[in-house]
Amino acid sequence: METTRHFVATVYVVHDGETALHDHEKLDMWLPPGGHIDRDELPHVAAKRETREELGLDVDLLAPQEDITSSTVESIPQPQHFLLEDINVHDGEVGHQHVDFIFYGEADSRNIEPGDGEAPADAWEWFSPADLDAASDRLPSDVIEIGKRAIETVEAE
Repeated sequence: METTRHFVATVYVVHDGETALHDHEKLDMWLPPGGHIDRDELPHVAAKRETREELGLDVDLLAPQEDITSSTVESIPQPQHFLLEDINVHDGEVGHQHVDFIFYGEADSRNIEPGDGEAPADAWEWFSPADLDAASDRLPSDVIEIGKRAIETVEAE
């Protein structure tokens, strides 16, 4: 079986010491906002677009950016994490994966107003580090770990 891979961008949105997650209907797991990177789109731009579409919030990304430039090169904001995620696995074979650029973002409010076709506002929950730990029975371990790191990083800024 050939494995297909798509590039995606994810943002752990933080406001006032908590991060927003929702129960992703298609994947049946709790996740932050994110989605596929369009063909002509840069990862950090897709991250901000997906957050805007899914939460109705603009975020400031905490993304290091080097100062390497030339006449043909520019540095772009770097993700905090870069993960390969198995999406479809059948009989032990991986059919589809996401190459995920994971960013941390700071929002200036919790007023969630999703765009058309997105999960409704009441599908989203804000999780503190303690809430993340307490929800270990329903949250993937990577979501807990990255969520706590995102909160810690944003709060330290």
